[in-house]
Amino acid sequence: MHRGPALACGMRPYATLLAIVLSPFALGAQPTRHCVDAHQFLTTNRGMAAEVERDTVDDWRTGQRVVGCRVTAAGLTRDGVKRAAELLYERLRTNGWTRTPDPRDAPNEASLRFRKAGSDCLFNVYSDGLLMTEAEGRVSEARIPGPGEERFGVLAMCMPAMPAKPR
Repeated sequence: MHRGPALACGMRPYATLLAIVLSPFALGAQPTRHCVDAHQFLTTNRGMAAEVERDTVDDWRTGQRVVGCRVTAAGLTRDGVKRAAELLYERLRTNGWTRTPDPRDAPNEASLRFRKAGSDCLFNVYSDGLLMTEAEGRVSEARIPGPGEERFGVLAMCMPAMPAKPR
């Protein structure tokens, strides 16, 4: 049985992610714990298909390269990608996420940085098929648009919460 750090969009994803993170044999998967809340929010609150993978984050806000993780997700909207992004950020705020100190993010690119439970995550909402990764392909296949629907993606890059680099 495969026990890698990736988390598929199948049954009980939150329980599966917790099993990976908490397993004593999954020491290499520990950075994925920073994606637990983001994954749960995207799948439970937003109804998206999502996968978690280990990653390194080039954090230009702190000037560091940090071991962390990413959540690749796909969802459906009838109101367009711009409105889907607005709703995502509104719901993040109402579900306990706060903006990071001195976020220096790119709101014109639908990228905003949020913090929850000791993790900082940069959320990016985009039109379908932008990343061209295997994870994006798998989650996209799990959310097939029906009539009047449009598929969109969310990439959340998460790492331990840190203060911003002094200016």
